[in-house]
Amino acid sequence: MSDTQAVADRFEIAALCAEATDAVMMRDYDRVASLFTPEGAMRWPHIDRDFAGREEIRAGIAWGQGLWEFFVQQVHPGVVRLDGDTAVGRAYVHEFGRMRDGSSHANYALYHDRYERTPHGWKFSERVYEVRYVDVSPLMGSTPPEAPVARPR
Repeated sequence: MSDTQAVADRFEIAALCAEATDAVMMRDYDRVASLFTPEGAMRWPHIDRDFAGREEIRAGIAWGQGLWEFFVQQVHPGVVRLDGDTAVGRAYVHEFGRMRDGSSHANYALYHDRYERTPHGWKFSERVYEVRYVDVSPLMGSTPPEAPVARPR
């Protein structure tokens, strides 16, 4: 593989991870599912949940997001190791929000990712979410009043 191809692959994988975060934050569950290979998997061992295939992934993300009153996820790039048409990597995550039951939640976690090059670009073949730290202290802030959402033109 050329150095140029490796740079392009790393850039595309970083864009895939950013797209996943945006899709989750925008609650666009179809888009989240489309970022996985058809037989891809999302695993949440901390709550003993696995979702296999795009339909289960879509339903699982929708279920999970439905638990939150509001949710903020910040993902920071980690390492990517390329191996031809597959790759592995990690991304570092900070999440916080308030659940619909009124409880608060903040955590620091990792995504352990497997990627696969497809005819439609790089996709996740597996994402495993590993929580490293949890804080359930009540959040002191509040959500702002409803305001129009600025959308890119």
